[in-house]
Amino acid sequence: MTITLELSPDLEAKVIRNAEQNGMRLEDYVRLLIENAPPPPEKSLMETLSPSEFAIALREWSESQPENLPILTEEAMSRQSIYSGDGGLNREEL
Repeated sequence: MTITLELSPDLEAKVIRNAEQNGMRLEDYVRLLIENAPPPPEKSLMETLSPSEFAIALREWSESQPENLPILTEEAMSRQSIYSGDGGLNREEL
C-alpha cells in the first residue's frame, strides 16, 4: 500500500532527521512508527452500552461484590474526614 502524507516542512525535516539518526531509510522509519503506534483507547462501558444496558451491567457488578463489606459511617464519608490529611483517622484513635 502506498500512502501520501502532506507534512509541514518542519515536521518533514524532523522525520527525516530521526530516520537518519536511527540509520534507517525514511520508508522503514515511518513503517516502524506506524507498527509501534499505541492502539486507540478502549471505549468505556458508558460509551458502548445504552443507558439501560449500562444499568444492568452496573447492577450485575454490584451484586458480584462480597456482601460482608463494611458499611462506612456518615462521619467516615464526611468532607472533613476525607480531607483531614491523616487518612480520616481521629488522632485519639492512633
